Amino acid sequence: MVSLEDAVIARYDKKGSHFEILVDPYAAEDFLEGKEIDIRESMAIDLIFKDSRKGEKASEEALQEAFNTTDVETIAKIIIKEGEIQLTTKQRREMQERKRKKIVDTIARTSMDPHTKLPHPRERIELAMEEAGVHIDPFKPVDAQIKDVVNALRPILPLSIENVHVEVKVPSKYTGRAYGEIRAYGNIIKEEWLSDGSLHCIIEIPAGMQTEFYDKLNHITKGEVEAKLMK
Repeated sequence: MVSLEDAVIARYDKKGSHFEILVDPYAAEDFLEGKEIDIRESMAIDLIFKDSRKGEKASEEALQEAFNTTDVETIAKIIIKEGEIQLTTKQRREMQERKRKKIVDTIARTSMDPHTKLPHPRERIELAMEEAGVHIDPFKPVDAQIKDVVNALRPILPLSIENVHVEVKVPSKYTGRAYGEIRAYGNIIKEEWLSDGSLHCIIEIPAGMQTEFYDKLNHITKGEVEAKLMK
């Protein structure tokens, strides 16, 4: 279980009663992002409190009335999901920064400049987020924040979230390794194996992954791959 020093209070009010748990904030973040965690192991004390600072345990009657159960794990999940998690300033800053990096990475990998059809560098996205004063919620999942962040960035940075089609030709001596990498990047729309053993295909990938995709194939084929963006 998490130590008392590392735990924070998660609060929840329902049906006129107040409930609290002591929980690892990083485990709570993982849970809210849909990851599998051991709820009881993420708690400092395996109890539902009325007031954790005073050590006052919530009564079974209050739990039953509010949650229709007295099961600690079930109730803890509800408190984390629907309640308010109290973070220290340091914890909030660390978690926001971690979430910010994930958001920047997602935008960089899935978006492009609609004018040039090229992805924006991460540094440019980060600067635009600072200029736009984007607020990052430390507990809200990345996917749930992307739309609002992109809308905030568009007046500053032209952004288009879309997929592109790339035509690829790989010489036969590199197809064994290259084929798996190509499949890992996106959806192969058309695939043709030529008589000399080379591969010709069209793949659909997130627009922002173009540069990474080209670099990977060039590395595998020592620059012998032919890859071009389809109009």
